[in-house]
Amino acid sequence: MMTRPSLSRIAVFLLCFFLFFPLKTLHAVKAYRLQKKDVIVLFQEPLRSAAEETADIYPGVKDRLENIFRWKINFIPTVLLIKDSETFQRMAGSNYIVAFAIPQKNLMVIDYSKMRTHPFSIEVTLKHELCHLLLNNYIEREKLPKWLNEGIAQWVSGGIGELIMSEDRSILDGAILSGKYLNIRALQERFPKDRKSLILAYEESKSLVEYIISKYGNDGILMLLKYLKDGDEPDVAILKSLSISIDELEKEWYNYHKRKISWITYLASNLYEILFFLSALILIYGFIRRLMKKRAYENYEDEDNLLVSL
Repeated sequence: MMTRPSLSRIAVFLLCFFLFFPLKTLHAVKAYRLQKKDVIVLFQEPLRSAAEETADIYPGVKDRLENIFRWKINFIPTVLLIKDSETFQRMAGSNYIVAFAIPQKNLMVIDYSKMRTHPFSIEVTLKHELCHLLLNNYIEREKLPKWLNEGIAQWVSGGIGELIMSEDRSILDGAILSGKYLNIRALQERFPKDRKSLILAYEESKSLVEYIISKYGNDGILMLLKYLKDGDEPDVAILKSLSISIDELEKEWYNYHKRKISWITYLASNLYEILFFLSALILIYGFIRRLMKKRAYENYEDEDNLLVSL
């Protein structure tokens, strides 16, 4: 049943608006609440149908995650649908993401205006953010490496993250070839803030998890999560589950990824950008050469005028 919510039911929603908007804007907000058996959806008009879609999709997403991790989702999450990007960006404090999770409140906040933009959809985004809530409900925050958290969430959501990546190509290949990738330990607690490094952090996290699965199978990842759930530190959990240290894991992953690519394949995949860069250099060279010729001609005329006057 859908009703106007009580203040206690939408405390998080109203808090966000109170923090980020003028009081007159807050009074203009009409928040609604839709609750089904195992999910609560908070939304603004005109997102009523979107809220109903989200509530209908949730049980299937929940079942798939429970089957993957073999852990029960024994909490009722809240999904907050924001109708415009400007409002969402103020709440998120970032222009680069389309959704985020707050594990302490079992809350997922989604920029619904982006849910019709490839590759995002409400189902994929819901799966990604619910994965974060599930992992954080079973594993203490300080025990769960950021790269593992994000890498697994991308893995279960079909490779889709919560980050808006305007790049048409991966920047990971270039970072691997140049040796300027991000150290795995640097991605343990937080990701960089600048856009390029942030994209690289997401790509590395996904690649690392995919490498673990390709070599150790799904059971390798699940065993790693089990040890983290039991309270082991990340280094210990990796050693127990994969029989390899975290530094050796990084080295193996790097060598594996580097073997997959070469400068030839990298240059081929970036041919458009390279041609564009070369064209720009040719134009600059032509401009400089023309300028030098013009100056040489002016100097020649000055010398002729000097001879005539003499």
